[in-house]
Amino acid sequence: MSKEVKTATASNKTAGGFSALLSAISIVIALIIGIIIYKFILGNPANFIDNNPEGEPLKGNFLGVVYKGGVIVPVLIAVNLIVIIFMFERFLTLAKIKGQGKLDAFIEKVKHLLANGNVDAALTECNKQKGSLANVVRAGLLKYKLLQDDTSLDKEKKIEAVKQELEEAITLEGPMMSKNLVILSTIASVSVLIGLVGTVLGMIRAFAAMSHGTPDTAQLATGISEALINTALGIFGSLIAIIFYNLFSTKVDQMTHAMDEASFTIVQDFSKSVR
Repeated sequence: MSKEVKTATASNKTAGGFSALLSAISIVIALIIGIIIYKFILGNPANFIDNNPEGEPLKGNFLGVVYKGGVIVPVLIAVNLIVIIFMFERFLTLAKIKGQGKLDAFIEKVKHLLANGNVDAALTECNKQKGSLANVVRAGLLKYKLLQDDTSLDKEKKIEAVKQELEEAITLEGPMMSKNLVILSTIASVSVLIGLVGTVLGMIRAFAAMSHGTPDTAQLATGISEALINTALGIFGSLIAIIFYNLFSTKVDQMTHAMDEASFTIVQDFSKSVR
């Protein structure tokens, strides 16, 4: 890769998204917020009979009922907050990566310009589009221009050089598109398991209330409530994570397909025009 093309590719690499450190900090902050919500909002004495969080929730008081889900509840709240945080992070990052306008329209315009031999106009369209696809196309077109009239290489080597340039540009853009999706996919599995831990603890408490002759109805109700609340929060977190993971994965696949299509167009046009 020439120095000029390498510099252009690097400088136009799409930036954005949380770094690994920022992602870790976000997870810690979500856990802290989860604990605060559990202690001071759900556990507010006003939610309980006689203002006693150790007692029964007021009739119809949902916050008090959730508080009775036990120590796993703040973890599940944090898990749901993490899903929300990275949902917005992916929405904003993928919007930036997508660039301006529709990808299909951009590809068609580049195809038309290349078919007419207007490489400079195609580069101008890349500057307008500003997304990852534009960066890939720009890298390919710069190499295209550089090698078009180069007599030191034969045709096959020129075509291979353009292909390699496009592949390297896609490799640079790829990680940014799929970045942090692993967090959503992990939560999709882990959220249910964490909920099941709370469910098991609740059922243990419920059965313990039934093990001494006459059942302790208050303890029995608390145990069943704990089990069901943790199950619900765990399933909800997993459901949201799965939905948005699949949504973002589909968007990434669409952009990857667009990059492959644009790369194919550039290589085909170059192979026809190069000497």
